[in-house]
Amino acid sequence: MNLIEPNLAPVVAPGLEDPALPLSALDRAFAAFLEQQQPGVAPAQVWLAALATHQMGRGHTCLDLRALADAPQRLLGWEREAVAALPPDLAGLASSLPWIAGEHSPLVLDGTRLYLRRAWQAEQDIRAALRARLAQPCARPADLAWRLDQLYPPGAEGVDWQKVACALAARSQLTLITGGPGTGKTTTVVRLLALLQGEAGARGQPLRIHLAAPTGKAASRLSQSIGSAIARLPDGMGEGIPTEAQTLHRLLQLTPGAPQRGVPMLATDLVVVDEASMIDLEMMARLLAAVPLGARLILLGDKDQLASVEAGAVLAQLCEGADAGGYSADSVEWVRAQTGQDIAAWRGVGGALAQQTVMLRHSRRFGADSGIGRWAAAVNAGDPRVGTARGLASVQGLWGDCPPWRPEPSGPDVDGLGLDQLAHCLRAGWSDWLQNLAVLRASGRDCDETQALELLAAFGRFQLLCALRGGVWGVEALNQRVARSLGFPGDLWYAGRPVMVMRNDYHLRLMNGDIGMCLPHGGGLRVAFADAGGGVRWVLPSRLETVETVFAMTVHKSQGSEFEHVLLALPDQQAPVLTRELLYTGITRAMKRLTLLVPQPGVLLESARRRVLRSGGLSGA
Repeated sequence: MNLIEPNLAPVVAPGLEDPALPLSALDRAFAAFLEQQQPGVAPAQVWLAALATHQMGRGHTCLDLRALADAPQRLLGWEREAVAALPPDLAGLASSLPWIAGEHSPLVLDGTRLYLRRAWQAEQDIRAALRARLAQPCARPADLAWRLDQLYPPGAEGVDWQKVACALAARSQLTLITGGPGTGKTTTVVRLLALLQGEAGARGQPLRIHLAAPTGKAASRLSQSIGSAIARLPDGMGEGIPTEAQTLHRLLQLTPGAPQRGVPMLATDLVVVDEASMIDLEMMARLLAAVPLGARLILLGDKDQLASVEAGAVLAQLCEGADAGGYSADSVEWVRAQTGQDIAAWRGVGGALAQQTVMLRHSRRFGADSGIGRWAAAVNAGDPRVGTARGLASVQGLWGDCPPWRPEPSGPDVDGLGLDQLAHCLRAGWSDWLQNLAVLRASGRDCDETQALELLAAFGRFQLLCALRGGVWGVEALNQRVARSLGFPGDLWYAGRPVMVMRNDYHLRLMNGDIGMCLPHGGGLRVAFADAGGGVRWVLPSRLETVETVFAMTVHKSQGSEFEHVLLALPDQQAPVLTRELLYTGITRAMKRLTLLVPQPGVLLESARRRVLRSGGLSGA
């Protein structure tokens, strides 16, 4: 009896099998699967299937067919040689794809956008949920104007956008509040909660309020910010406002890696979600499905920051046009009546969502005329020239922020990496921390709680941020080099080693992004983490399975954090992640001082010109 081995090798359209193409194994496997389901399909159409999943993997929610025809190199992020391998007139073949018909087709063609069905369905769910929530009647306090005046006394010059945001949020079941660092997003929402909870409490029906954020670090940061903002409220106005935030996964009862069946409805009256720019497409769809229509949902975030790691740029697309306002005549008049604020200059023809979107415009973290403020504005505008300085002169001016270091424009070689200069800058930034640590180590004694908190605070005032994880200028290499240059041993655990938690650990009550420090305690080494109550939690190093040294961290990991002084290190070669959004996010982590490490000035200038333009259909939703 002869055994016949089945041919398991995927049949792939001509050209797709080329290993030089920047397609993933998943892209090729998906295309091969569809081709096997529909034998005889045109090879070029199989390319479209591969490109649809390829774009999803790059953070886009769809394949933009118009951009594919007009500017394929920019859309796909490929080199010219790879783009030359694309079959001609791909976009024109989309309408005849065999996999776009029927309710359960794997692909969906929506106008000039080709989606994987899952992404298309998530967009449709988000659109429908937004429309339903905006149309929902919303009870607002009868004495709203009086309550707003208690929280925001009249007299401030210009438009008080925090007061406007608070007013608009009080009249609807959905509000989007965007703004840069230090513009008061958390302060605004705390005053809103005080207003709504005070009115509900007077009726004997206190609100059930939930606070959440996409990551553990962001949730911890929100908890701290809420607590600080409550402390600044007039006496008694903070009653009934929770201070503990949780991750979105925990709020929505999602287990990473496990199959998700259905979306449980939350028992809540009001949900606040911070760092909403980090929410991906499918998570946003789940969030909107879980919050009852009768409950308020308030999304806070900076539309100009880095988008989510997964597919989608939801907040950026929903807040498109927020700079201009787009408020209707009715909204302008209503705001004037309730707040005394004149927003007529921002009148326009925005839709229903625009009437509930507010952009906070005044930063209290750094002034608009400060060096950091001007750099952030210039990068956001795509122009790296600041003030009267032009081009490289401006860049070198910031290099001088850490004298006497002046990297040569040609950059140091790979082996040298300018370690002497870098170590000088790091010692200056961490001078207080290094001095306190040296005193502790010289004493030979265990570290007590007060010393641990002082060391954590001193270390947290300065941070080295990187654009990349790998490579000479990435966090992995720099963390090793920095440790050596500062004189730390090569051991895995040593006194002074700063670490970041990379995954939530609910047993240890540690969140992804929490930073601790290895210190002598209890007769050995323990890792100290500051807790929410102002104390220290000591953890044995052996219990920390998912931590990394964090002399340097990526800009992505720094989202939601702030430091007095930031040293932003760019690589010496361009990379896909180097964009305007990454520069802006890294720059705006600094509160008082910013230093740029720029081996090749052209990389900085080019990065400021490149934007993250994720394809999707939520703009104008």
